[in-house]
Amino acid sequence: MTENRSKSLIALGGNLNLRDLLPQDTLAAAVGELPGAEISLRAVSRFFRTPSFPAGAGPDYANAVVEIETSLSAQALLTRLHEIEAHYARERGERWGMRTLDLDLISLGDSVLPDQDEYVRWRDLPLEVQMKATPDQLILPHPRVQDRAFVLVPLCDIAPDWCHPVLHKTAAQMRDALPKADIDSVIPIY
Repeated sequence: MTENRSKSLIALGGNLNLRDLLPQDTLAAAVGELPGAEISLRAVSRFFRTPSFPAGAGPDYANAVVEIETSLSAQALLTRLHEIEAHYARERGERWGMRTLDLDLISLGDSVLPDQDEYVRWRDLPLEVQMKATPDQLILPHPRVQDRAFVLVPLCDIAPDWCHPVLHKTAAQMRDALPKADIDSVIPIY
């Protein structure tokens, strides 16, 4: 029997050192923990330095994106990502706060979860609501991907032709629609 596997995209970020690990070292270590029986690593972007958001909220971030193939469901994959975050001392306090490691599930195949209406509701929330509200269920694709240079620049390193299943735009088209200053603020580390 052939296993049903989906291509998925995961954004990685962090801006706090973990003991003697710089944020980019933590990201690299977390990438190494992804592969297993149910997850195959397909591509890893370069690592980038990006300014903290909102401006002045802490040290710069290290960011990257990986493409995997997995047989896990969206919820099971999210659970695995949370386990890896916990291993690297991720604390969930302030929304969009500083952290040692953040693993965001950007997409799972062409899935739109929980449904199109709920996805659109979360995508269209005003920024001041986004900064405080946390969904009680997984929203896919990630409702903010089209707004985030720190995701789209590394994503274009590995999958510029990835097509958003709702917006029907490629990663490169979404990146190129952002302000130039946002794109220029995402600087390669290595």
